Amino acid sequence: MKNHTATRLPASFYTRTDVVQISKDLLGKVLVTNIEHQITSGIIVETEAYKAPEDKASHAYNNRLTERTKVMFEEGGIAYVYLCYGIHHMFNVVTGTKGMAHAILIRAIEPLDNIPLMMSRRNRQKVNRQLTGGPGVLGKALGITTQYTGTSLCHSDSAIWLEDRGISFTEEEMIASPRVRIDYAEECADWNWRFRVKGSAWTSAAK
Repeated sequence: MKNHTATRLPASFYTRTDVVQISKDLLGKVLVTNIEHQITSGIIVETEAYKAPEDKASHAYNNRLTERTKVMFEEGGIAYVYLCYGIHHMFNVVTGTKGMAHAILIRAIEPLDNIPLMMSRRNRQKVNRQLTGGPGVLGKALGITTQYTGTSLCHSDSAIWLEDRGISFTEEEMIASPRVRIDYAEECADWNWRFRVKGSAWTSAAK
């Protein structure tokens, strides 16, 4: 792992067409929010790739276009945030060119900036995996809700963006495994499109 200075990820990072590679490349990037003038951030340590139209686990499988999924068909570099079980706001990064509907779920982060605020949002007393080690809890810790779906990750005044702070991982430092809770996706459920940083205390175990 390497660590240097911070730069905001450019649009060209997101508009590449290989969503699986981007999902790997996101490990080590820093997810930052500026909600109500409060900065919080964390290092991405777990991701899942979803590739329309052939991926039966994707919300846009078979190019399904709905009011919820329409943002997935926009050019990469925007947020796709959806509600799970009526309570969890799940943050995804839209990738690819316009019409591709590729997206990457951010499943876990290692908290970095303004940890006390994240703890307050999560009503937690200890800094441990339960703070940000899951897609629903990290969204709450960072203040992300469905109101931010469609938000640009590239504009200078965005409330959500990603940074490269020089943290990177080799293939040997990653674990690839099947995605979580997608048994309905038939053969697609076995694809090793979930990526985790090996040895991270903030990721969940293999399913």
